[in-house]
Amino acid sequence: MPLYEHVLIARQDISSQQVDTITEGLQSFIEENGGKVAKIEYWGLRSMAYRMNKNRKGHYALMNIEAPAPVVQEMERQLRINEDILRMLTIRVDEFNEEQSPILIKREERKRRVERY
Repeated sequence: MPLYEHVLIARQDISSQQVDTITEGLQSFIEENGGKVAKIEYWGLRSMAYRMNKNRKGHYALMNIEAPAPVVQEMERQLRINEDILRMLTIRVDEFNEEQSPILIKREERKRRVERY
Protein backbone atom coordinates (compact mmCIF):
# COMPACT_ATOMS: atom_id res chain seq x y z
CA MET A 1 0.00 0.00 0.00
CA PRO A 2 1.20 3.55 -0.66
CA LEU A 3 2.52 5.68 2.21
CA TYR A 4 1.35 9.26 2.79
CA GLU A 5 2.22 12.15 5.08
CA HIS A 6 -0.83 14.29 5.77
CA VAL A 7 -0.72 17.70 7.46
CA LEU A 8 -3.84 19.63 8.35
CA ILE A 9 -4.40 23.13 9.74
CA ALA A 10 -7.52 23.72 11.81
CA ARG A 11 -9.06 27.05 12.84
CA GLN A 12 -7.54 28.86 15.81
CA ASP A 13 -10.81 29.23 17.72
CA ILE A 14 -11.41 25.51 18.23
CA SER A 15 -9.80 23.67 21.14
CA SER A 16 -6.98 21.15 20.95
CA GLN A 17 -9.43 18.45 22.09
CA GLN A 18 -11.56 19.16 19.02
CA VAL A 19 -8.48 18.78 16.81
CA ASP A 20 -7.76 15.44 18.54
CA THR A 21 -11.36 14.41 17.83
CA ILE A 22 -10.92 15.26 14.15
CA THR A 23 -7.67 13.27 13.87
CA GLU A 24 -9.16 10.31 15.78
CA GLY A 25 -12.15 10.36 13.43
CA LEU A 26 -9.81 10.31 10.43
CA GLN A 27 -7.82 7.46 11.98
CA SER A 28 -10.96 5.36 12.55
CA PHE A 29 -12.16 6.08 8.99
CA ILE A 30 -8.82 4.98 7.52
CA GLU A 31 -8.64 1.82 9.64
CA GLU A 32 -12.25 0.87 8.79
CA ASN A 33 -11.39 1.05 5.08
CA GLY A 34 -8.31 -1.16 5.18
CA GLY A 35 -5.55 1.33 5.91
CA LYS A 36 -3.56 2.13 9.00
CA VAL A 37 -2.17 5.22 10.68
CA ALA A 38 1.45 4.85 11.75
CA LYS A 39 1.80 8.12 13.68
CA ILE A 40 -0.19 11.19 14.70
CA GLU A 41 1.62 14.30 15.94
CA TYR A 42 -0.16 17.37 17.25
CA TRP A 43 2.11 20.37 16.67
CA GLY A 44 0.00 22.84 18.59
CA LEU A 45 -1.33 26.31 17.88
CA ARG A 46 1.17 28.03 15.58
CA SER A 47 1.32 31.34 13.76
CA MET A 48 0.88 31.28 10.00
CA ALA A 49 2.87 33.27 7.47
CA TYR A 50 -0.28 34.95 6.16
CA ARG A 51 -3.97 35.16 7.04
CA MET A 52 -6.29 32.42 5.88
CA ASN A 53 -10.00 33.04 6.16
CA LYS A 54 -9.40 35.78 8.77
CA ASN A 55 -7.21 33.46 10.91
CA ARG A 56 -3.64 34.34 11.86
CA LYS A 57 -2.98 31.11 13.78
CA GLY A 58 -3.94 27.48 13.34
CA HIS A 59 -3.78 24.10 15.01
CA TYR A 60 -1.34 21.89 13.10
CA ALA A 61 -1.41 18.08 13.04
CA LEU A 62 0.67 15.51 11.13
CA MET A 63 -0.47 11.98 10.26
CA ASN A 64 1.56 9.18 8.68
CA ILE A 65 -0.91 7.08 6.71
CA GLU A 66 -0.65 3.75 4.89
CA ALA A 67 -3.82 3.37 2.82
CA PRO A 68 -5.10 2.85 -0.72
CA ALA A 69 -5.49 5.97 -2.86
CA PRO A 70 -9.34 5.95 -2.91
CA VAL A 71 -9.42 6.02 0.90
CA VAL A 72 -7.09 9.03 0.98
CA GLN A 73 -9.19 10.79 -1.67
CA GLU A 74 -12.37 10.22 0.36
CA MET A 75 -10.62 11.47 3.53
CA GLU A 76 -9.59 14.67 1.70
CA ARG A 77 -13.14 15.12 0.42
CA GLN A 78 -14.50 14.88 3.96
CA LEU A 79 -11.93 17.41 5.20
CA ARG A 80 -12.85 19.88 2.44
CA ILE A 81 -16.45 19.77 3.71
CA ASN A 82 -15.40 20.34 7.34
CA GLU A 83 -15.52 24.07 8.15
CA ASP A 84 -12.95 23.75 10.96
CA ILE A 85 -10.16 22.77 8.53
CA LEU A 86 -8.38 25.70 6.87
CA ARG A 87 -5.81 23.81 4.78
CA MET A 88 -4.50 20.30 4.27
CA LEU A 89 -1.67 18.72 2.35
CA THR A 90 -1.16 15.06 1.54
CA ILE A 91 2.15 13.90 0.09
CA ARG A 92 3.04 10.41 -1.05
CA VAL A 93 6.39 9.26 0.38
CA ASP A 94 8.64 6.24 -0.18
CA GLU A 95 9.14 5.58 3.54
CA PHE A 96 8.15 7.11 6.86
CA ASN A 97 10.59 9.02 9.01
CA GLU A 98 10.49 7.09 12.29
CA GLU A 99 11.94 9.97 14.32
CA GLN A 100 9.99 12.88 15.70
CA SER A 101 9.29 15.68 13.28
CA PRO A 102 11.68 18.67 13.30
CA ILE A 103 8.95 20.84 14.81
CA LEU A 104 8.63 18.67 17.92
CA ILE A 105 12.42 18.33 18.24
CA LYS A 106 12.79 22.12 18.18
CA ARG A 107 10.03 22.50 20.80
CA GLU A 108 11.83 20.08 23.15
CA GLU A 109 15.14 21.90 22.65
CA ARG A 110 13.44 25.17 23.54
CA LYS A 111 12.00 23.63 26.71
CA ARG A 112 15.44 22.34 27.75
CA ARG A 113 17.00 25.77 27.22
CA VAL A 114 14.35 27.42 29.40
CA GLU A 115 14.82 24.81 32.15
CA ARG A 116 18.56 25.55 32.34
CA TYR A 117 18.00 29.16 33.37
